[in-house]
Amino acid sequence: MWVYIMASGWNGTLYVGVTNSLSRRVTEHREGRGSGFANKYAVTHLVYAERFERADEAIAQEKLMKRWRRERKISLIESCNPDWRDLYDTIHLD
Repeated sequence: MWVYIMASGWNGTLYVGVTNSLSRRVTEHREGRGSGFANKYAVTHLVYAERFERADEAIAQEKLMKRWRRERKISLIESCNPDWRDLYDTIHLD
């Protein structure tokens, strides 16, 4: 399972999600088949992803991160992806 953050661009709108197939889910976001929120704000860049062995851990982390203030999410992204690169092609997705 994956917890991920999509962004509309550098320091743009953020979307936190959880999935069992990161490659499929990112593709859905990019093709406009993601959540209504993600589609509305064009969050198409994968800027953070963390893999979990257990689904309950991933879901708990997603819920926690969704409660975080924007500044904390940005801090997390910048701690591992300071240039806000789209990570889709650089990480092992599934």
